[in-house]
Amino acid sequence: MSYFLQQFILASSNTTNSSLEAKFAELVIALIILLLVATGVALISRQFRVPYVTGLVLAGLAITDLLPRRIGLDPSLIFNLFLPILVFEAAINTDISRLRSTVKPILLLAGPGVLISSAITAILLKFGLGLLWIPALLVGVILAITDTVSVIAVFKEVAVPSRLSTIVEGESLFNDGVALVLFSLILKLNSTGKFVLIDGLQELFVVIAGGILVGLALGYLSTGLLTRSDDPLSSMLLTVAVALGTFQIGQFIHVSGVVAVVVAGLIVGNMGISSNISASSRIALLSFWEYAGFGVNTFIFLLIGLEIDLITIWETLPAILLAIVAYQVGRLLSVYPLLWAVRWFDRAIPLPWQHVLFFGNIKGSLSMALALSLPAIIPGRERLIALVFGTVLLSLVGQGLSLPWFVRQLKLSHFSEFRQQTEELQAQLMTSKAAQDELDSLLKAGVLPKSIYEEMRSTYQVKVAAAEKALRDLYNRREDEFDINDSNRSKFDAIKRRLLLAEKGALNEAIRKRIISDEIAQNRIRNIDRQLLQLEDE
Repeated sequence: MSYFLQQFILASSNTTNSSLEAKFAELVIALIILLLVATGVALISRQFRVPYVTGLVLAGLAITDLLPRRIGLDPSLIFNLFLPILVFEAAINTDISRLRSTVKPILLLAGPGVLISSAITAILLKFGLGLLWIPALLVGVILAITDTVSVIAVFKEVAVPSRLSTIVEGESLFNDGVALVLFSLILKLNSTGKFVLIDGLQELFVVIAGGILVGLALGYLSTGLLTRSDDPLSSMLLTVAVALGTFQIGQFIHVSGVVAVVVAGLIVGNMGISSNISASSRIALLSFWEYAGFGVNTFIFLLIGLEIDLITIWETLPAILLAIVAYQVGRLLSVYPLLWAVRWFDRAIPLPWQHVLFFGNIKGSLSMALALSLPAIIPGRERLIALVFGTVLLSLVGQGLSLPWFVRQLKLSHFSEFRQQTEELQAQLMTSKAAQDELDSLLKAGVLPKSIYEEMRSTYQVKVAAAEKALRDLYNRREDEFDINDSNRSKFDAIKRRLLLAEKGALNEAIRKRIISDEIAQNRIRNIDRQLLQLEDE
């Protein structure tokens, strides 16, 4: 809604009252049309199992003539409003313990991976299209960005192992921040005309480290405020202020606003929302952010379709196809070598997972926003914008539609009878215990009398006992009594992994508090790391 108000204010600054009313009416009509189209796309995409974001882009291409006035894609609005909301929403829904267990491949792909991919893409564009070095480097960075929303939308259609999903989400969260920093460094090089490698690396480190520190500070501060208020409405306002404010503070002090929002969102989601507020507030807050993310995505991808000119795309199609080949080659030469090297210091990444990470680098709104933000002094700016827009369109349509089929062909997830029974019992156990915890808080607050509390709690205790007994029987069966294949064994390994990570966390805390000596703790930590490397991937 803010987008349309901004359009209204800009368009009406020099007009009369009557024309103001007319332009406001046009914007309202445009908003109604976009909402109706988005509703229709949601229904159709669910019916035909088409990724929602791809459907929105195609719908945007089709409805351009239906709108009473042209609506543009404003890069400043994407950077300052849409991007922080999307990043924060993804971060609060990311399990930090799972992120910690996959941090090494994520950092490789989001750090060196972005550098390698950008450089290779830039070199191919430089010699393939005859671009100058600065424009080629800028487009290389723009096309190194993976759109989080598009990939997650695909994973909602097709189940994949949770560790793979975490790696994809984590990489796409952090590579945005790295790409934005590289983009600003290249623009600085263009304006100053000189670049020293050591100074550039130092600035890159400072910007990212500063973003982490800003995110940590504001994340912990907002978590304390959340636990004190525990009111759904005030919590919504607070988290929106944190998401937008963290980004602005990061930008103001010249550190990475995206990295700051990611870190703040991880802290709020895992230390504030997940455990320190009531169940009703938690559900209301997560539902609000789910709707906020869904609404922002809807408008962004519709506006992408509206912004793209098919005639211009057709005229630049050969260059667009070359750009697609260039960024795919860059992705190939960064993903496979880096993930092959992971086996030397972390659990190996299975080859089918590497295929998904290579092919799932779908482009999206941030790439288009960066293209629109290119300064007018960049040689061939209009050509570069058309090149990026066409690449994003073909990526969203081509990769967006084919990625679900590709993932299904790899057969990454097999839901056996054993796994289905286990997860159903786990769901019963978790929900019953959560209800008991809520009853305890209601009793403590004086909402329930003791007699009703005991009666209701005993009902849930029966469900807890039944689920625990059934789970114990399943876990105690011998392998020849049940189909304990690789997929089922990963279920056990997931539990073992969480227990080992808890042990490792306790040892690190003991070292910090100087309860035990570093030598004793490190020996046990090395033993735990060996056990973690032996576990199967989920």
